[in-house]
Amino acid sequence: MVVGICEIEVLIPQASSLKEKRIVIKSIKDKISKRFNVSIAEVGYQDKWQRALLGVSKVSNDTVSIEKVFDFIDKLIIADGRMEIINWNERLV
Repeated sequence: MVVGICEIEVLIPQASSLKEKRIVIKSIKDKISKRFNVSIAEVGYQDKWQRALLGVSKVSNDTVSIEKVFDFIDKLIIADGRMEIINWNERLV
């Protein structure tokens, strides 16, 4: 069993309130969790309007499938266009 853990720090430049930020974060979390069958949560910067830290985890029997899922998540966030990735940290356990 392999567990992949990813921390994604994002900037949401158009958010001018916590409510606007939460709308964007909820939307992207729903897309990611449904499409890739991962666990995802906002784990940091809850009180900041334009920043968020997302934690993603995936369990699999091989590392290649986890790495592919994380690559697809990266592409989905970029394609969405409402967020900019500031920092990306992933590891396999």
